[in-house]
Amino acid sequence: MAMTMTGEVPLAAKREDVWAKLNDPAVLKACIPGCEELNMLSDTEFEAVAVNKIGPVKAKFKGKVQLTDLDPPNGYKISGQGDGGIAGFAKGGAVVQLSDHEGGTLLKYDVEAQIGGKLAQLGQRLINGAAKKMADDFFARFAEAVKAG
Repeated sequence: MAMTMTGEVPLAAKREDVWAKLNDPAVLKACIPGCEELNMLSDTEFEAVAVNKIGPVKAKFKGKVQLTDLDPPNGYKISGQGDGGIAGFAKGGAVVQLSDHEGGTLLKYDVEAQIGGKLAQLGQRLINGAAKKMADDFFARFAEAVKAG
């Protein structure tokens, strides 16, 4: 099952500061819903473990995330895949763009993801709702982290 999601988040910080936070494993770990581990393997590769519940299915996903098309401090492409055991798998990517906006920074994202296994059997509406909630939670936490400095 494939899905797409786009959005914009205005942040009250300079683009360089937002860029630094987007590349800080400690900040990302604190912002990613259900994230238990986030280890930096290189400047552009992370290994992650996250536990998420979508409808009746709770799964622990283990996977790798890679950053490509780096254009500091304007954006990058983030892609990865995770294995949730019998619950299924998730893979996908997002293009993240930063631009100046009203004394701060506008973060735009464009996500494409694919899921399979038990998760895909839950139905498009439930999956899309859960994905939107996770994205909203991430960006709310990220905005707080940026605001905190």
